[in-house]
Amino acid sequence: MENRRLAAKAHRPKSHPAPNHAVVVGGGIAGLIAARDLQAAGFSVSIYEAAATWGGCVASHEVAGELLDAGAESFATRNTAVADLATELGLAEKIVEPNPAGASVWLPEGPVPLPRTGVLGIPSDLNAPEVRAALGASGVLRAALDAKMPATIGTTEAVSSVADLVRARMGKRVLERLVAPVVAGVHSADAELLDVDMVAPGLRAGIREHGSLAAAVAAQRAGGSKPGSAVAGLAGGMHTLVSALVADLKAAGVSMHAGHRIKAVYRGDTEIDETPAEKRYDGGAPSRWIVDWEHGTERGFDGAGLLVVATDGPTAVKLLGVELPQLLPFAPAPGPDVRLVTLVVDVPELDSAPRGTGVLVAPGVAGIKAKALTHATAKWAWLADATGPGTHVLRLSYGRAARNPADAVRLTPSSFREEDLVPTALADASALLGIEVTEADLLGSDVVRWTGALPFAAVGHQGKIAKVQALAGEVPGLVLAGGWISGNGLAAVVGGTRRAIRAAVDTARRV
Repeated sequence: MENRRLAAKAHRPKSHPAPNHAVVVGGGIAGLIAARDLQAAGFSVSIYEAAATWGGCVASHEVAGELLDAGAESFATRNTAVADLATELGLAEKIVEPNPAGASVWLPEGPVPLPRTGVLGIPSDLNAPEVRAALGASGVLRAALDAKMPATIGTTEAVSSVADLVRARMGKRVLERLVAPVVAGVHSADAELLDVDMVAPGLRAGIREHGSLAAAVAAQRAGGSKPGSAVAGLAGGMHTLVSALVADLKAAGVSMHAGHRIKAVYRGDTEIDETPAEKRYDGGAPSRWIVDWEHGTERGFDGAGLLVVATDGPTAVKLLGVELPQLLPFAPAPGPDVRLVTLVVDVPELDSAPRGTGVLVAPGVAGIKAKALTHATAKWAWLADATGPGTHVLRLSYGRAARNPADAVRLTPSSFREEDLVPTALADASALLGIEVTEADLLGSDVVRWTGALPFAAVGHQGKIAKVQALAGEVPGLVLAGGWISGNGLAAVVGGTRRAIRAAVDTARRV
């Protein structure tokens, strides 16, 4: 603390920040939305991001001359949060639905169509041909018992994993052949580890309301903004949402600082260099938040009455731990280590989209290392139009969190050679698509490494976050945002962040 005070004295600000100044730490989607909504509410806003680019997991990269999504490429339509934001940013006409052909799931005996009316792979219609193909007669009979069970089964426990809920109500076959591949592909995790209330909020309550898991899934699907479509995207890619947000923030006068790493955040009085340890927040009169940043060889400080921490969970707890050590026991586990390999290939035979929009791979399938393949040019008409006939964009993902580290397929330099990723992806694509894709067909490739970026909603995570929120709520002028708080996916992050900012603005106006 003494060293921090001395450093602060060397960087005394020329003027004190205005009472309605807000600082946002983290320039992913949550941070950008927080900055936008605060600016619209009358705050002056500064936003800091450690990376050189904005958007976090909603990123872009150029492969073979095409600007493509390097992270999220769609959003869930279970609520209108993302569509509403896109509309506010003038992107309403860019919202598109994917090819309705759907995807496949690769089981140990080979591929079958993935049920189209499910949540996390949990089917709502057991009579659908693709469900019967995946489960077989015995699997369908066991799953049908769900409708005859008391609604209390799987819904009375304080917490439940996705696997525990599905196994109890629909049986092991639904879990292993439908749910596990979807959960691995979407959340990069084992269904045994994921908290169902975080990754499918309201699902257990839906069982109590509608009487069965299948009925609860059907109700969630019917509640989407466009029935029959679980996801949507943006023509041009989801990264265009980030571009529109950044342009909007700059036009509104938000002070934006990319490439600025936050070294520390702490509370101080109006003089930024008078921050002895005894001035830390202890429930007494509130003091201002001070943000200590560095940018290359530069060092500086910013002060604000409102601080939004919109980083990943481990970083947020580490930053706030000095002032709020009571948060430290609730630090979430880092997310799984994921590699996304993008291949742009010249293979006219793929024009027929042999596996629809892609393939999800059941854990344990021999000979295939990928957990999922997205045939992006088959999934999105706008992308197929951009690349032209014969040219295809394939995205293969690797890495998942698992109970047994040996099953995690964690691709790290110590366990997997990075230079083998593209050849591995070519081999996996050939096997999954049933059409040979070779290095000679390759027009371009890229490997994106997402190390711990995807929030890991382990069993009990929701309860832990409730305690974190309660502790943060006791501190004036502090807002937490991001996937670790709101849940995985753009729909959860956008909606959760906007609710949190509205509450903070309402509180500030009452003070």
